[in-house]
Amino acid sequence: MKLDALTTTLAIEHAGDYASAIEAKGYHGLWVAETQVDPLLPLAVAAVRTSGLRLGTAIAIAFARSPMLTAMDAWALQRASRGRLDLGLGTQVRAHVERRFAMPYDRPVARIREYVLALRHIWGAFQHEHRLSYRGEFYRFDLMSPFFDPGPIEHPRIDVYLAAVNEGMFRVAAEVANGIVAHPFSTASYLREIAIPAMARGLTRAGRERADITVACPVFTLVDASPTRATDETYVRQQIAFYGSTPTYRAVLAHHGWARIGEELSVLVRAGRLAELPGLVTDAMLDAFVTRAATYEDLGRRLQERYGGVLDRIGVYGDASRIERSDIDALRRGLANS
Repeated sequence: MKLDALTTTLAIEHAGDYASAIEAKGYHGLWVAETQVDPLLPLAVAAVRTSGLRLGTAIAIAFARSPMLTAMDAWALQRASRGRLDLGLGTQVRAHVERRFAMPYDRPVARIREYVLALRHIWGAFQHEHRLSYRGEFYRFDLMSPFFDPGPIEHPRIDVYLAAVNEGMFRVAAEVANGIVAHPFSTASYLREIAIPAMARGLTRAGRERADITVACPVFTLVDASPTRATDETYVRQQIAFYGSTPTYRAVLAHHGWARIGEELSVLVRAGRLAELPGLVTDAMLDAFVTRAATYEDLGRRLQERYGGVLDRIGVYGDASRIERSDIDALRRGLANS
């Protein structure tokens, strides 16, 4: 497994130094989530400040953007990074798409499938492989004059990753995408018993092999040797509680028999009692969602034991830049020697 970093927010003015630090510490890639800033913006800065680091969105909200806009921005980033972009796209949830972005959310699985196909068609037109002429159920693209055409680039094949939590998204991602970004609110059991079989059905339907797709996932970790161990656990409990309160992610809790806890978390959110959320995270939930170890090398071994054969890229959830280079090297040794 390759070791990545993930950050849930990255200010544009700090992106260059942050990405350079992540690259210097030996991470394979940097994933930036879309929370308080469009992730493509800090990655544009990172693209010209790094040379080998993979640069990914985990994720950019697809339905908040026209496929043409996404295609243009991704094309520019792929050119600037000389082929290092991993375009992670996600559907988000209905409330955010409809109420925060005022965009349509109907039939998200079918829509995201067509979204990926449209992107690839647009990129082919940019590369002058064919004229722009796409007509689907949700999108139509057939106007591209030379003035607006960005033209061919050296690395035109952009890897598209789709975010997946539920079975339908794992299946469609395996059909049409280059990779899958599994949600950090996933357990090893859920991935092995629910997600991977759904992915296999998608691969079979598309006539593809397991080697045709890369599965990445940021994971929660706690290391006793970390100087911030106590605050790390508080943060992890808060994140698990936050994700658990979202009905879209309830399938993971239901898999473990914790659906009722998810309902209770949602009740607290609706009541505005956010400070009480972490108190509902049980020790059993913490064990399922969090990989704990005494040292960073031991953490690498534990991650390999949990996710070996399931994940191809594993990410450190949170501020990966705070981990010392020597600890990152130890973690990678653990991953490699298990």
